[in-house]
Amino acid sequence: MKTNSIIALRLTLFCAVFFSGVYTLSILGIAQFAPNHGKGEIVTSKGKTYHINVAQKFTDNKYFWSRPSAVDYNAAGSGGSNKGTNNPDYLAEVKTRIDTFLLKNPTVKRSEVPSDLVTASGSGLDPNISVQGANVQVNRIAKTRNIDKEKVIALIEKTKQEPLLGCLGTEKINVLALNIALDEL
Repeated sequence: MKTNSIIALRLTLFCAVFFSGVYTLSILGIAQFAPNHGKGEIVTSKGKTYHINVAQKFTDNKYFWSRPSAVDYNAAGSGGSNKGTNNPDYLAEVKTRIDTFLLKNPTVKRSEVPSDLVTASGSGLDPNISVQGANVQVNRIAKTRNIDKEKVIALIEKTKQEPLLGCLGTEKINVLALNIALDEL
């Protein structure tokens, strides 16, 4: 038993040093080759600085709305709601989100509301919505801003991100980038 304890203690110490020091420093070194040295993509608009890869809260009718966030868009601690899809509290929360969305977007039918606009992501900080999620908001934004709806649709097409390598993932739209471009119209 003494032999096993010594081996276990050595393995524990090795793992603590390796994963706390060596591994962490090697990932930090690799990140130095990434854009902005691994600190994320930063964008400045109207004198304010934003991390474009972290969700921002948009609730004003003149902007495209982001995905709901289980952590209220607090990047200091990401996380999901951890409620199952048949949890009554969760279903009531999603129903409330759908009702609010339909109230602010009267031209949209309940069946046209994409799930990404009423459910939070696993991290609670997903900065992207689906192309469908952007398209169902066009009428509200065009009416609120008093601009041609075709201009808003063209802006969606311009900011749309294709899947990685053309086949990994789905088309998506970064809400912050889209709203900044919308302000620049």
